[in-house]
Amino acid sequence: MVKKNKIIIVSNTSWNIYNFRRGLIKAFKKAGYDVLALAPRDRYAYMLEKEGTLYREVVINNKGTNLIEDIRLIIEFYKILKEERPDVVLTYTIKPNIYCSIAASFLNIPIINNISGLGFLFIRDNWLTRIAELLYKFSLRHSKKIFFQNNEDLRFFVEKGIAKEDLVEVIPGSGINTDFFAPGADSKDDGRIIFLLMARMLWDKGIREYVEAAQLVRLRYSNVEFQLLGFMDVPNPEAISRDVVDKWVSNGTVRYLGETDNVKDVINKADVVVLPSYREGAPKSLLEAMSMGKPIITTDTAGCREVCDHEVNGFLVPVKDSQALADAMIRMIEAGEKRKEMGRMGRNKVLREFDERIVVGKYLDVVREVCNV
Repeated sequence: MVKKNKIIIVSNTSWNIYNFRRGLIKAFKKAGYDVLALAPRDRYAYMLEKEGTLYREVVINNKGTNLIEDIRLIIEFYKILKEERPDVVLTYTIKPNIYCSIAASFLNIPIINNISGLGFLFIRDNWLTRIAELLYKFSLRHSKKIFFQNNEDLRFFVEKGIAKEDLVEVIPGSGINTDFFAPGADSKDDGRIIFLLMARMLWDKGIREYVEAAQLVRLRYSNVEFQLLGFMDVPNPEAISRDVVDKWVSNGTVRYLGETDNVKDVINKADVVVLPSYREGAPKSLLEAMSMGKPIITTDTAGCREVCDHEVNGFLVPVKDSQALADAMIRMIEAGEKRKEMGRMGRNKVLREFDERIVVGKYLDVVREVCNV
């Protein structure tokens, strides 16, 4: 019997793998590869296993900056990789990108990295940023390929000498299943305009600005609803406390929808999807919304500006500018039927530039080259 090539996919949460990499996993399996998901255990680990994906747990403190703890993580990655002996490892998110890459280099196992966004460390630009740059530079030395989700992040890594220019390439995020995220029937006719922000409850997603803009818009319009959807109490220095969100809900500014595995239905009920983030890789929530024919409002910053053609499929506003965000929301309210045309343009953009099949094809080509198949 011919031995199958084995691929390990590593991320800082099982949720990330389940929600963002399932299409890729299915494509690898269809192409004849064995796939193992390696991530901390949460309820999505069970869902991966239920769908037939091999899974192993690794403990990652996503919030921690303890050197001893991180050295232990490298050792843990080393032990697992030595035991599993994969033909190639695909890493996502900062700690797997750095520490799993270091472990794999000791074992001469090929690594393909995905820098899906630079995160709060690079937004803050402090001494931790310098450390992260050094760690990335050290860990990426042995990578076979480094994928980025926007050109600005790629240029940053190349210009800083963190990544070699001949190894880097931009791919359109994790891709969107455009067959699943397709426009649905209009499900409401009550005259309300619903704005929706889908993200982890983090300050750097622009949630403060979203709430402040909602308060400004409500001074002029009463037939509007501002929704928040996403994880609360996440292990991140930028996390927004439950008390703060509860206060926004109690004073009537926003409606918090909690978490859901059926984001498609929530998007379908919204009129406009908003993400005033300070920086992104390629914002999945906006791409899902665009794929479903929804207009968007987002910030003129790395990752976000790539998905929004200003005044075509949505509006771009400056980062941390609540008034500009409110003005854009008002424009959307007053746009009427033009919102649907902007939604159609967004759908066309996703089909053209961000379809999941594009991402899968890129990965299959690189993995075949690395595995010599």
